Amino acid sequence: MKIFKTKTEIRNYTRLRKLNGEICGFVPTMGYLHQGHLSLMDISITRSDFTVVSIFVNPMQFSPTEDLETYPVDIETDLNLLREKGVAAVFIPSVSEIYGESFQTQVSVTRISLPLCGASRGVSHFTGVSTVVLKLFNIINPDIAVFGKKDFQQLAVIKRMVKDLDLEVEIISGETVREKNGLAMSSRNSYLNANERKQAPVIQEALKEGKFFRLNTSTDSVSVEKHIINQIRSNAPDSRIDYIKCLDADTLEDTSPETDNILLAAAVFLGKTRLIDNIVFSVKSVEKS
Repeated sequence: MKIFKTKTEIRNYTRLRKLNGEICGFVPTMGYLHQGHLSLMDISITRSDFTVVSIFVNPMQFSPTEDLETYPVDIETDLNLLREKGVAAVFIPSVSEIYGESFQTQVSVTRISLPLCGASRGVSHFTGVSTVVLKLFNIINPDIAVFGKKDFQQLAVIKRMVKDLDLEVEIISGETVREKNGLAMSSRNSYLNANERKQAPVIQEALKEGKFFRLNTSTDSVSVEKHIINQIRSNAPDSRIDYIKCLDADTLEDTSPETDNILLAAAVFLGKTRLIDNIVFSVKSVEKS
């Protein structure tokens, strides 16, 4: 496995392999890898001739009040996992390598960035995400890139950017990987204490209850959201709800009678740890069954 720290090195590496006719797969990460990340690499390895993984904690997507300074890092463990997985190359740049001096350009994907985490964390969060992802695409020039469905809005933002800017990269989505108790895997799960970890699976359980409620009781999004909120508050007393939303999964806008694909999305604090999760389902497929 090759390890690169400069843009020139990784660009030359991928360019040479692509000139030989090989398909390049890419999985961007912020490190502290878990099985969810590794499942995305499995997809890339299956779909490409060689896979590049980046490890970069992107300061542009953190607000001043968020956990940039304490975000978990364990590069040696990450590298061992990547070697075992069969990744071809790892790009581990510094902040100065990515952004250089007097960096001034930002990429903003507008409407789809506004709700959910855009409203909660600020639209600058997704500006930071789309900017760094576009830079990584330009540096590595992958043929495919794999993102997880747990970060549903992030996936939607990247897809929109790729479509709008005519980028020649195929975006592939990977299913959310969960711990045995149903908690969606995340690097931030390491922040949870024993009591918080015990309550955390309630988020997914409440979303499932919300899906059942939406399909069998009420099509009103506000009622669905209130139902999910009540489930979480009743079963996770230490939780603090950031948002619970029922939206059109295709547009991330309010649902209408014509909406087929429904997104139930949650962001919930347990202690200082912010956890996100979601469920997406089709109304019409249920109606036909």
